[in-house]
Amino acid sequence: MIRAPRSEPVRRPREIEEVTNLFLIHPLASRLTPLFAELRISANAVSVAGMVCGVLAAVAYHHFEDRRYAVAGFMLMIVWHVMDGADGQLARLTHSQSQTGKVLDGICDYVTFIAVYLSLAAAMSTTLGEWVWALVLVAGLCHAVQSAAYEVQREEYLAILWRRPSANPPGADPPPQRAASPSRISRLLGVLDRLYVLVQLEIAGGSVQFHQRLAALLEREPERAASIRERYRATFAPALRRWSALSSNYRTLGIFVSALLGAPQYYFGFEIVGFSALLALLMSAQRVRYARFLQSVAATE
Repeated sequence: MIRAPRSEPVRRPREIEEVTNLFLIHPLASRLTPLFAELRISANAVSVAGMVCGVLAAVAYHHFEDRRYAVAGFMLMIVWHVMDGADGQLARLTHSQSQTGKVLDGICDYVTFIAVYLSLAAAMSTTLGEWVWALVLVAGLCHAVQSAAYEVQREEYLAILWRRPSANPPGADPPPQRAASPSRISRLLGVLDRLYVLVQLEIAGGSVQFHQRLAALLEREPERAASIRERYRATFAPALRRWSALSSNYRTLGIFVSALLGAPQYYFGFEIVGFSALLALLMSAQRVRYARFLQSVAATE
């Protein structure tokens, strides 16, 4: 087992924060989080409220040819990003993290992008033809794979540093379950989570094996745990910053720019070709980094 500090910060470590999150999204979310806590609004309610903003953004983007609607769609998606940051901060502040909340947060994220993608496809099909539906479908599948791969990297980093149940990477021990019988909604969310984990396992590459080997090393040599974690932080935090190019923030910006130009099809084309090529490069570099890190740690034993 990987042991971590007793308390986890409300915000994620700065060294892995994507730049727009670091200086815009999460500072705004941090201002809202204490207010939500004072009003006793649950993290799940914040997730759903953010999703509603995302769906409203989709409605606005359906009229993207009018730049006012494109701007409105972009601003609504920024609000969704802020709420998406606030729900996690609120859960950590109130110690209400749960597997259900994690899955619900992911569902809300996907509902937002699915709604926006479908809305843009419907709008484009009237002028470009029905083929854009296939373009958007392929782009959506690529998006799902890319997002799952990025999430694996973030969860692995947080699990190694903090060892919180919601941050276990695919293949790690599942978090303990409550004794009470789960509701139908909880069971459904559990099924969806397992399906998502299966997708992560397929694309995680050497991530699971690396985590298992590192966990075994930390358990075998607890006296070196602090230095190994510090070396891990120094090695992988800069890499995770590069992985953040696959984050939803840049997709939101890409959608907005392409909508302003009146050509969302170029965004979907880049989703398929550009982001997929970037994912392949990142995965290849990460496998090399895993091997070199384990070799360097073993050399200092």
